[in-house]
Amino acid sequence: MADPQLSRQGLEGLDVPAALVSRSRRIGERRDLVLHGGGNTSTKTTVLDPAGRTRSVLWIKASGADLATATADDFVPLYLDSLLPLQAYAAMEDDDVVEHLSRAVARGGSRRPSVETLLHAFLPEAHVDHVHANSICALTNHENARATVADVLGEDVGFVSYVRPGFALALSSAEEAVDRKALVLEHHGLVTWGNTPEESVDLTLELVRRADEYLAKRRPRREVNSPIVSPAERELLLTTLRGRLCREQRVVLHVDDLQRAVSDRDDVDQLAEAGRATPDHILRIGARSAVVRPGEVDSSLDRFERESLRCFDEHVSALGRAPAMRSPLPSISLIPGIGCVASGPNAREARVRAELAAESHAVTATVLDVFGAVRWLDDVEKLDFEYWPLELQKLANVKEPPELDGRIVIVTGAASGIGLSAAEDLLERGAHVVLADIDGGKLEDAAASLDSERSVSVTADMTQEAAIDEVVRTAVETFGGLDAVVLNAGVASFGSLKTLSEAEWNRALHVNATAQFLLTKRVWPIFESQGIGGSLVYVASKNAFAPGAEFGAYSASKAAQVQLARIAALEWAFERTSSIRMQSSAVRPSGPPSSVVRALPRTVSRKTSSRRSTPHGACSGFRLPPRTLPRQSRSSSPNGPARRRAPFSPSTAELLRRFRAERSRRRGGPPFGQMGGDHRRPPRFRPNVERTAEQANPLRHAQQPQTAPARRPHQSALDIEAAPVVRDRNAHTTRILRYDDENRFGAAVHSDVGERFLNHPHDGDPLRRGDAIR
Repeated sequence: MADPQLSRQGLEGLDVPAALVSRSRRIGERRDLVLHGGGNTSTKTTVLDPAGRTRSVLWIKASGADLATATADDFVPLYLDSLLPLQAYAAMEDDDVVEHLSRAVARGGSRRPSVETLLHAFLPEAHVDHVHANSICALTNHENARATVADVLGEDVGFVSYVRPGFALALSSAEEAVDRKALVLEHHGLVTWGNTPEESVDLTLELVRRADEYLAKRRPRREVNSPIVSPAERELLLTTLRGRLCREQRVVLHVDDLQRAVSDRDDVDQLAEAGRATPDHILRIGARSAVVRPGEVDSSLDRFERESLRCFDEHVSALGRAPAMRSPLPSISLIPGIGCVASGPNAREARVRAELAAESHAVTATVLDVFGAVRWLDDVEKLDFEYWPLELQKLANVKEPPELDGRIVIVTGAASGIGLSAAEDLLERGAHVVLADIDGGKLEDAAASLDSERSVSVTADMTQEAAIDEVVRTAVETFGGLDAVVLNAGVASFGSLKTLSEAEWNRALHVNATAQFLLTKRVWPIFESQGIGGSLVYVASKNAFAPGAEFGAYSASKAAQVQLARIAALEWAFERTSSIRMQSSAVRPSGPPSSVVRALPRTVSRKTSSRRSTPHGACSGFRLPPRTLPRQSRSSSPNGPARRRAPFSPSTAELLRRFRAERSRRRGGPPFGQMGGDHRRPPRFRPNVERTAEQANPLRHAQQPQTAPARRPHQSALDIEAAPVVRDRNAHTTRILRYDDENRFGAAVHSDVGERFLNHPHDGDPLRRGDAIR
């Protein structure tokens, strides 16, 4: 090792060489060299350990660290005198290698070192770089790779045939590196070294330049015939694709239009099956891509899935271990006329996968154009890398995803108030949100503080169909589909019926009711094409149930909105050809709660929901501690009057989130209530919460017909009815149509004393369109 750097600091003050960090970033800024955690760099130095002994240390990039953003914390120091003796072994299992590496780490609390640490350790030079350069991989991904590398890069560059990273590759590389200035690893990139940091990185750039020039001279110009896909076809294809991919796990899509140069090739099917630029891409984007054409989503994915299952079943025994199969569905799809569509659990991961796919597809296209055919890993080698325990460990270390990870929500009226708070809460829980509002300035200010990778804002007048279309298309184009809509946009209107103008009356109806209808109508086909259900949450008002004087236009329009929510649930329930689960409900942001116990999700304590709400405000069935509420909503003293607060508190956001989450079994029904205003004013409607014998033991009475519930003078019809409600002509029972968590069609029997759910086969349910609706 030439000219080692000597550090006389104790290990507690051990500093990463600054030149290593800057060199790593210089390499990482070139996407054609490394991308998203690929490649690694190292430097060897000499230090004094706590016992005063001079020892050589290898600084190497931590596993998974990104060179483009490398910091001192991304490098791990290991004692070389603990690693070099391993060269005497002929073979070593991965678990033993990991154990030796952990014992060789020179500083406690360091991250796990790269799986290629031994390759760097066994090379004698002080500075070593390993990159997955596109042009170098292209030189090795065909039949005559060894001869081509020697011809292009020179005889002093060694060639190592493919072997999975680990101990065997480290030994082979050390042997081949004798009297060489660099190594090309088949399907795996380039390794260079030098006595100074500049010598190593400059050699990397020089060899990559030669490869680039060789390929550019020999690559013919290719004409691409691009098919035309209409906006409607594009939306249908993306939502159908997302729906199919979401049947295992909710995902977000990322569309890369720049890859149309690949997706529109006439040999796109061959390109998709040919493999990746390097095996390192397999863990994130799989070993191959799917080709999906308009109108053929299901058939294309069926073929892809069958081939994945066949490959695994036929070759898994050759691995010598029995891993659980990963998803057989594609992470990457090439769509002629659209480009590349990548799926991931969130927007960032989908984007990363699209970028990795872009580099991989570019390498494969280059190999096909220059050399005519691709030679890559066989099926066993691909499985061996994909199910390599050291790579799978990266997946095991991933944190538990947020509750709404992979979900996509539109929130209208999102520039302030309820809409903004709901959007913030949804983002905090992992959802991807499209914020829409007519006030562009306020919306821009609101969006500035939100996660830009999981949110997008659209200035839109939701009374205009063109604006609604733009909002929905933004959701589909940005994230690939839609899971929920919070219909919150609205206007307040004040004036007595004697003085109220027709224009003001129409304005209230248009914004609070007609606009909600237009948005409901627009998103309906998306929920149908996805086939995974969805949620429509209508933010209503207490005035829909308890109107006040001089609020005629507002109260009437909000009542219309509540009825719209009920009709949406009713009509979806009558979609007899579909087994899709659809949710629709109204939320009252303020006013006395209806506290309808029998319509609450089953995850909520009915004991809690039967209590009277506190002056701080509590949703029906959801009691939140006062510390979660805005300061202005609390009393100045324990016995003093409650301050009047804004109609929204975090408990309303909790309501929206609870209804949005899949664990909520509610499908329509009476609106959820949110307490607000003066706690001294008694609620207008008091629910009946007395327990009866049937309520205590509902199964005992499950098959007995129930009489229709009687309305008490102090009860609202909303306390005993639910939407969609159908009257069975042959029995005096009130039924609520819905789908349960297994997508079975059923009816919830409601009476004055509780809820029971009776499962009925989809085809045998006695309820038909046209039954009397109450």
